[in-house]
Amino acid sequence: MRNKRVFLVVLVFFFFVFFVEFSRGQNNRKTEVNVGIVTDVGKMHSDIELLCINMSLADFYSSRPQFQTRLVVNIGDSRNDVLGAAAAALQLIKNNQVKAILGPWTSMQANFLVEIGQKSLVPIVSYSATGPFLTSLRSPYFFRATYEDSSQLQAIKSIIKLFGWREVVPVYIDNTFGEGIMPRLTDALQDINVRIPYRSVIALNATDHEISVELIKMMTMPTRVFIVHMYSSLASRFFTKAKEIGLMRPGYVWILTNGVTDDLSSIDETDIEAMEGVLGVKTYIRKSKDLEKFRSRWRKRFPQMELNVYGLLAYDATTALAMAIEEAGIDNMTFSNADLGKNVSELEALGLSHYGPKLLQTLSIVQFKGLAGDFRFVNGQLQPSVFEIVNVIGTGVRSIGFWTEENGLVKKLDQQPRSMSALSTWNDHFRYIIWPGDADSIPNGKRLRIGVPKRTDFTDLVKVTRDPITNSTVVTGFCIDFFEAVMRAMPYEVSYEFIPFLKHNDQPAGDYNDLVHQVYLARYDAVVGDTTILANRSSYVDFTLPFIRSDVGLIVSIEDQVKRDNATIFKPLSWELWLTSFAFFFLIGFTVWVLEHRDNSEFRGPANYQASTIIWFAFSTMGFASRERVFTFWAMVLVITWYFIVFVLTQSYTDSLTSLLTSQQLTPTITSMSSLLSRGERVGYPRTSFILGKLKQTGFSQSSLVPFDTVEECNELLRKGSKKGGVSAAFLEIPYLRLFLRNYCNTYKIVEVPFEVDGFGFTEESCPDLELDGVKGWAMPTNWKKLRIGVPKRSGYTDLVKVTRDPIKNSAIVPGLCIDILEVVIRAMPCDVSYEFFHFEKPNGESAGDYNDLVYQVYFGVNKHNYPT
Repeated sequence: MRNKRVFLVVLVFFFFVFFVEFSRGQNNRKTEVNVGIVTDVGKMHSDIELLCINMSLADFYSSRPQFQTRLVVNIGDSRNDVLGAAAAALQLIKNNQVKAILGPWTSMQANFLVEIGQKSLVPIVSYSATGPFLTSLRSPYFFRATYEDSSQLQAIKSIIKLFGWREVVPVYIDNTFGEGIMPRLTDALQDINVRIPYRSVIALNATDHEISVELIKMMTMPTRVFIVHMYSSLASRFFTKAKEIGLMRPGYVWILTNGVTDDLSSIDETDIEAMEGVLGVKTYIRKSKDLEKFRSRWRKRFPQMELNVYGLLAYDATTALAMAIEEAGIDNMTFSNADLGKNVSELEALGLSHYGPKLLQTLSIVQFKGLAGDFRFVNGQLQPSVFEIVNVIGTGVRSIGFWTEENGLVKKLDQQPRSMSALSTWNDHFRYIIWPGDADSIPNGKRLRIGVPKRTDFTDLVKVTRDPITNSTVVTGFCIDFFEAVMRAMPYEVSYEFIPFLKHNDQPAGDYNDLVHQVYLARYDAVVGDTTILANRSSYVDFTLPFIRSDVGLIVSIEDQVKRDNATIFKPLSWELWLTSFAFFFLIGFTVWVLEHRDNSEFRGPANYQASTIIWFAFSTMGFASRERVFTFWAMVLVITWYFIVFVLTQSYTDSLTSLLTSQQLTPTITSMSSLLSRGERVGYPRTSFILGKLKQTGFSQSSLVPFDTVEECNELLRKGSKKGGVSAAFLEIPYLRLFLRNYCNTYKIVEVPFEVDGFGFTEESCPDLELDGVKGWAMPTNWKKLRIGVPKRSGYTDLVKVTRDPIKNSAIVPGLCIDILEVVIRAMPCDVSYEFFHFEKPNGESAGDYNDLVYQVYFGVNKHNYPT
């Protein structure tokens, strides 16, 4: 291997000397222009670049024999060192008076050369220095004939966004090349809400042991997605160790920057095999006839050397420099005299190139179609528009797609922008991908540990059981179904497992505060269940948007206020209405007699006969069966009007009596929390709930607070009442109350919602894997919001719509008709709307105001009486 290496170096040297001497012999009449090359002589990349530079000059001048200038190349050996590159550049400018310098290889070397070029007015044209920090130097004499590292970050960002990874660990070399990309990489990832929990920094001269220690540390982390930005020589050792340790198995993701993928040809095949399954961003070189011819010539002349991207860029940079020098002409190619004082540094002793400013102008406007693509400097550097995405397979790479500024990630470059809107999965953007460990499924990072509470009651929300056959834990319930539905709606697959918060004896390991605290301690990644969003919990963990409203409601016993006895038939109408009705019956009969007795014989006769006729006619109208006929016009009008009134009255009486006999008029025994406090009543609350703290803050004493564990226990306490060792009321969150009332709807009632909370939410660690995507999925649907419809308090208005004189007087049928119309409209809407009616009244049962006051409440959205929303 060593003899082969020596042979290649000697071959390159003799080829270069032959070309220089040949050029001088053939171009005696042409103006020779000295240019320098600063490179690491003896390195593989240096050999390739020197050969490409020589071939570029040969091709350029053979096709343009009329040009008056000929570049004479002078080599400066940087010895693979930053100071060596600076020394080589100083010697080339001082001794050879070069008009421009090609190179150097690394960004750190270029950093020194930029200063030298600025001082001496000698343009520096680098084809491999990609560090973003060089742009910030803002030197007009530095030209980057390659692509800046940060230009590929949009492609990397698009890949991470496509697969939905939420955490990424950058792995980079500990020098300015590695660190230079980090600020912009961080900004790019923040744009898509991707977190960087750790940065792995590898020293340039790190030993295999030091690399192994760092890899083991990365292996213990939950993050499984890594971005690698380093030199290819270090990357070969890094991935060999990564495979040995086990970081190249299924579940891991590695993304390479073009600093590695563009130079894969310099890595041994055995080291490339260790990188199988890795994705990489590669500088895209568009195919052309000139490129194919050049590759063919290269393979014939140098079959043992693999042409890479940097060789093509060196070829184009040399062509650009030759064109610029020809355009600049041959005038004023001298240097000013250097200051040779005793206390002058070597940098200050350099002369100034009179040719530099003119060459600077021509270099800035040079433009042509090169082997690597369109060549044109924009702000002193090339501007890429396409990157190729590759997948390392076996000992090589396979193209799986492209990234373009216009269309983002696409399978083919000719894909039309209008078809991009239909893309939904990664298969629409990439060809088939082999992941590390020969996996064919997308690595989705770590398996999330989801904590689940175990409830002994209200298991419709969360239920934890154990399969008797497999002895595995089974978690069900509405909250679990909702969470799984959200996961299915995610744009990428998420692996998770439910872990009940239990002791070894299958009993709850603590209350909800303890469960939430486990997320803060990183024992769980999230908590899924009926967890209420509270301020004290939000101080150390994050919550999603609420998916259920969970205000705290007050539930009390209800009693039937109607006493059913022999007098029940008189209760549909008030005594005032009964008396008024009887009075009107006699009045109507007497009025008809007055109008008819002169002309109608049926209303004439003895006094006792006429009196009985009046009474008979009046009460026979109840059944529309009066035998007496009326002839006068006004009597007819009066009778028809009275028939209508009697019809309404009898129908109302019948409906009300039916309701009294078949329905219960249930009235709560307690109407508000304030009455409980004033009377010192005992109240119940769930044992592990936060409600205990709120009740104590309100003013309830510890002796008046009774905990319960199950629905049955709550029912038993309410049934007994405070006087018999039970409770007068119980406080529960609204979802639990609805489940409770499903079984005891005729016994208890919600009378008030004294405490408002934010609802049920899923708990998660700050900046978790699912943070934003999950929130989008589990935001509470708007059609779950219950509309509050105010109903004016009218005199005598009850749940049974008991008819009194005032409703009849004020046309009680109108409010009912309005409500019927409203319900028809709501049912006709395209979405489900939940609503409820509430009485516009004060706590003492009196009307809270007139219609103007009610409209005012609607306008300002006020709900003073804490009705459920």
